[in-house]
This record gives sequence, structure tokens and C-alpha cells, in this order.
Amino acid sequence: MNRDITQREILDDILSRWHGWAKNYAPVPVCGADPMFRNAKSSKQWDTTEDIVDAEINSKIMKAVDFQVSEMQDPYKAGIYVLARNCYTGRSVWMSPRLPQDPAERGVVLAEARTQLIKRLVSAGVM
Repeated sequence: MNRDITQREILDDILSRWHGWAKNYAPVPVCGADPMFRNAKSSKQWDTTEDIVDAEINSKIMKAVDFQVSEMQDPYKAGIYVLARNCYTGRSVWMSPRLPQDPAERGVVLAEARTQLIKRLVSAGVM
């Protein structure tokens, strides 16, 4: 089945991957870790060249998304966090107290948040 992928589907995929990537971020190293090895990475000797390149590209994309979202203003930033978590979990149950309680107003804010982020990611070369 061949069909066109919409920007919304691409954004949902990016947001889902970004939420998973952001969940694994640890601002403080594990307790008791030696500071000398805090930036050490595991060996890539068993990875193929393509795996290494893909991991590096994905890391750069996730950092770009993280930056673009951090530059957004509330309530749009909060809306993106909610959208990302819902995309990651595959559910539409997560909410934020920073978003309007009225479903119609919330829908407008979420639609504008999507539009803003798509414009930002297109201009950054991510989409």
C-alpha cells in the first residue's frame, strides 16, 4: 500500500523518538561513578559503520528537536511535551495543567504548537 506520509505523521514519529531519547537523559552521573570516566562511551567495535552513522545522525536530530522545543513559549512548549508523551505511549491520556481545560481551546493550542514546531524543524533542516 503506497500512500503519502503527512507532516503530522512525520512529526508524531519524531516526537515519539524524542520523548524516548529525552527519558534516557541523566543530568547527573550515577552515584559513585568515577569522574574520569563520565564521558566514556562503550566500544563500537561490534557495530557496523551504518549503525554508528545512524546513531550519530539520530543523536544530532534529537538534540536539534530538544533545542527547538526548549525555545518555544508556554503553553505551546507544554503542548509539545504532552503530544510527545502521548505519541511515545500510543495513548491520548496525558495532560498538562499549563494547557487550557476547555477541550476546544486545548485543541487550538495543540494545533498551533504542532504548526510552530513543524516550521522550526523545517527551518532547522530536521524535516
